[in-house]
Amino acid sequence: MSSEALIILIYILVLASFLGFELIAKVPPTLHTPLMSGSNAISGITIVGALLACNEMGYSTLSKWLGMIALVLATINVVGGYTVTDRMLKMFKKK
Repeated sequence: MSSEALIILIYILVLASFLGFELIAKVPPTLHTPLMSGSNAISGITIVGALLACNEMGYSTLSKWLGMIALVLATINVVGGYTVTDRMLKMFKKK
């Protein structure tokens, strides 16, 4: 990968991080949990990308390790998000 491509990828990462932080910071607390539970599908896409980065076809060892770390973190995010959503929905069930 050329240094120009790496700079573009770092620029996209920083821009996406800033945009994500600004969007989440402006969400009212009453909408935060439902929106975050809906965003678990996006983490599912991250899992697919991490699986592709972990495969054996022409990727460097670094990308395989980064893909494995992304896979673990995205899986923790998805499982935790569904656990929180399930617990929130149980609060609204009638006894």
